[in-house]
Amino acid sequence: MTKPPLDILLCTPRGFCAGVVRAIDAVEKALSLHGAPVYVRHEIVHNKYVVESLKRKGAVFVAELSQVPDATRPVIFSAHGVPKSVPAEAQQRHLFAIDATCPLVTKVHREAEVHHKRGRHILLVGHAGHPEVIGTMGQLPEGAITLIETLSDVAALAPPPDRPLAFVTQTTLSVDDTREIVEALQARFPGLIGPHREDICYATTNRQEAVKHVAPKVDAMIVVGSPNSSNSQRLREVAERAGCPAARLVLRTDEIDWSVFGGIRRLGLTAGASAPEVLVEEIIDAFAARYEVRVETVTTADESVFFPLPRELRGEPQPAPAE
Repeated sequence: MTKPPLDILLCTPRGFCAGVVRAIDAVEKALSLHGAPVYVRHEIVHNKYVVESLKRKGAVFVAELSQVPDATRPVIFSAHGVPKSVPAEAQQRHLFAIDATCPLVTKVHREAEVHHKRGRHILLVGHAGHPEVIGTMGQLPEGAITLIETLSDVAALAPPPDRPLAFVTQTTLSVDDTREIVEALQARFPGLIGPHREDICYATTNRQEAVKHVAPKVDAMIVVGSPNSSNSQRLREVAERAGCPAARLVLRTDEIDWSVFGGIRRLGLTAGASAPEVLVEEIIDAFAARYEVRVETVTTADESVFFPLPRELRGEPQPAPAE
């Protein structure tokens, strides 16, 4: 039987960002230099496929440092960043700790610290419970940062009356939602101090812009990514708001609901910043088995950002001393 035609509009940029590449490379480099096991506190990035792949290579993922049984083995902090209590605990236990926090998250941490030193109360726009938010709030004493999630939070906000206000944001938020919240904060607090450059990272912004461009032109859209990936969830939401009739977050081909994608003629396809390209290729192959597929790449930005590995991993292993 002749397969029906399907145009796939493939968003570019998509997939891995520089911070994710750095974090995954850090685990693989540590395994190369030091052998297995290498311990990783929390998921190095929010993608089950990546985590399982690293497990097979010898990475052991733990929830807390107390689960690291051998202080001589490397332990890596995830790309999302950690509260200051975590490296402090690592130092106290004399652990071989390697910080793979994305430099753009570290930028937010530094901004918060500067605001605090200058006597400002800090408003953090972000999602409660996300590791990045936990890490940012954990840079400062309790009560120094107030989390803002919604416009309702802005309306109900009662900050300390005797202190100037500043804001920072999670790096993986919806650009449009964050703009609304920041504008509402600025309307309520005209003296509010913001970052010199916005905190939402280049990769989040670029991927959302690509989706906005493609979403109105397709019958349905797939965002390749994990449910716990903030930037992937935001891409799905952006696609819906941009006019796509059906937008779904899918990690692997077995999650495709063919009742949704069975009669379409144009499909948009992108991937969150922690989703590897091999999963995008799997999705294309799954549609090619059912459709006569024509793939068109839609490019809205070029990315050339690179972050070097953590300092502890840049050198080659030292030769063992002669006996």
